[in-house]
Amino acid sequence: MPMQMTQVRLTKGLIDKIDGLVQKGYYPNKSDAIRDAVRRLVWEKEISTIPNTGDSVQEVREIREKLSKEKFALKDINSL
Repeated sequence: MPMQMTQVRLTKGLIDKIDGLVQKGYYPNKSDAIRDAVRRLVWEKEISTIPNTGDSVQEVREIREKLSKEKFALKDINSL
């Protein structure tokens, strides 16, 4: 999936925290850290829409399928 660029303004404190995660080796660079944060945000928002019918495995599969058709490759969603 081709990447698009967007500009985001962050406080120095947040940038310092992200730099710390990179320095500790959690992420190879700031871009990967920020992408991971955005993926997690999207995932959490989608999870909160699960109707809780009792079959959570099926519900998560449906959400993953929905996300994969909308904006993300299924392999990216599975890696969240």
